[in-house]
Amino acid sequence: MTSGRFIAFEGGEGMGKSTQARMLADALEARGVSTCLTREPGGTSGAEAIRGLLLDPPGEGWTKEAEALLFAAARADHVARLIRPALEEGRWVVCDRFLDSSRAYQGAGGGLGDKTVRELHAIGSDGLLPDITLVIDAEAAEVDRRLTERDGGFSDAIGGRAAEYHASVNAAFRDFAVKEPDRFALIDGSGSMEDVHARVLHALSPLFVESH
Repeated sequence: MTSGRFIAFEGGEGMGKSTQARMLADALEARGVSTCLTREPGGTSGAEAIRGLLLDPPGEGWTKEAEALLFAAARADHVARLIRPALEEGRWVVCDRFLDSSRAYQGAGGGLGDKTVRELHAIGSDGLLPDITLVIDAEAAEVDRRLTERDGGFSDAIGGRAAEYHASVNAAFRDFAVKEPDRFALIDGSGSMEDVHARVLHALSPLFVESH
């Protein structure tokens, strides 16, 4: 059986990742490609339970180390119970966030460093990487407008962190895309959802060719 393909969407808050992931999954299904749309943290019952702990933490919240471990634990369950089985069945997996969110948020924004986050991923998920990771990037003013429309002034424990934290996260995503061009595609997130979707499909065209 032909192995499936693994596509991840990455980027900071308000970049439109979830919307683009859904649009891509719909487009793939329309092409006759069996597709699994999932998200992180989450995707399995165990990982969804951890998601609740991360986005609405109890008490004083988590230390940066505990937060990174929780994300790694959620990902390990997600990979073992959903992502790898789907790929082995020949399905395409479209994931809203994966390892590189931990690299950007906990590694860069949280100060744990890239090496630590990658080591946790090697232990928990055997170092699994997507076939391609799409980093969506948009101007700050556009992102602020989207977040206001989406959240109405309310956000979760991570989304509500200081602007400096999110600036560091966004810079990390762009840096990943520049330094690892064989693994990443940087997508201009400006314009309409349809405009961005067209750019996503263009970036994935080599993957479509390979699958035929």
